[in-house]
Amino acid sequence: MGRLAFAVLLAVVASPAVAAEPIMGQWLNQDREGKVLIAPCSGAPTLVCGSITWLKEPKADDGRPVRDIHNPDPALRNRPVIGVTVIRDMKPDGPGRWTGGRLYDPETGGSYRGRLTALGGGKLKVEGCVLVLCQAQIWTRAD
Repeated sequence: MGRLAFAVLLAVVASPAVAAEPIMGQWLNQDREGKVLIAPCSGAPTLVCGSITWLKEPKADDGRPVRDIHNPDPALRNRPVIGVTVIRDMKPDGPGRWTGGRLYDPETGGSYRGRLTALGGGKLKVEGCVLVLCQAQIWTRAD
């Protein structure tokens, strides 16, 4: 086999592996203020969920853990942000892509349609959408 044919074959074989880079593990959010553990959802292992595991500033001014004070459900506003599920029920949508789930932003209390895209090189695109308007962040693998 010639070198060119071998290079083409190698590129074809390697491409799906890069596109399907796993997203399970710890991710540092774009502003580097928090980490999210992405793993199979409990009770639905074919879906992907993510929970906050670390905050750069874990304590509020009163010395207590930062709370989910912007949650639209008043009963949840006193829970600590560490442990809150921020990625819920994402399902595979092709190599390196997950859709159909929801993203929760504890800084605003907003919940959005979500998409996750593995970009390779330890990067993950996290998109939240309302109607047709989407906003994205690039997260970095932390583990």
